[in-house]
Amino acid sequence: MLNNKHLTKITTFDRMFIMTQNLQFPPTTTALPDGLLATGGDLSEAQLLLAYKSGIFPWYNEGSDIEWYAPDPRFVLYPHNIHISKSMQQVLKKNTYTFTYNKAFEQVMINCKVNNRKNQDGTWITNAMQIAYNNLHKKGIAISAEAWHNDVLVGGLYGVLMGKVFCGESMFALEPNASKFAFIHLVNYLTQLNIALIDCQVYTQHLESLGATMISRIEFEQYLLL
Repeated sequence: MLNNKHLTKITTFDRMFIMTQNLQFPPTTTALPDGLLATGGDLSEAQLLLAYKSGIFPWYNEGSDIEWYAPDPRFVLYPHNIHISKSMQQVLKKNTYTFTYNKAFEQVMINCKVNNRKNQDGTWITNAMQIAYNNLHKKGIAISAEAWHNDVLVGGLYGVLMGKVFCGESMFALEPNASKFAFIHLVNYLTQLNIALIDCQVYTQHLESLGATMISRIEFEQYLLL
């Protein structure tokens, strides 16, 4: 339970919750149709942990106020439902890449930040986010998965472990199928840790091809209680 003296004062403006202090979020049921729940606050460890425990994540552009999202429905992957195409099975058999876990977290974040994506203008991984998630990584809360080719980092992803849920944040690939390779191996690893659900946050065709699907926000939040 949080100490009352740290509770956030929240006001509404045009249905927007504005966080003028830290460490409190409005109910996720008050999120706007696009999932936007609140703005403001900071990226302190306490704020981020409260967010993830509540099914909320930050997503905003450099120079803007922090925006916090809790979309409904939620895009997720059940580890046992991962789909590996025949072509991807061949990639795995050929050992084209080498998988590592938590070997290059900072490098993975940097690559996720600087590598352009189709239909995306700029990046939402701000300098403040880099610092915040690197701090979480040092405490074993944020993790990374890497794909290497000839000792060169060519793909990977990172996210946050929250109880029985892995909250994926971003991935990148410099060579074909490198991010899928890292993701598939990470799912296998997380299965050994008894992770029940992988949070993909919002829809992407890339993750849909791997078996991700939509569930309701309330159903997603139940997994955070496990």
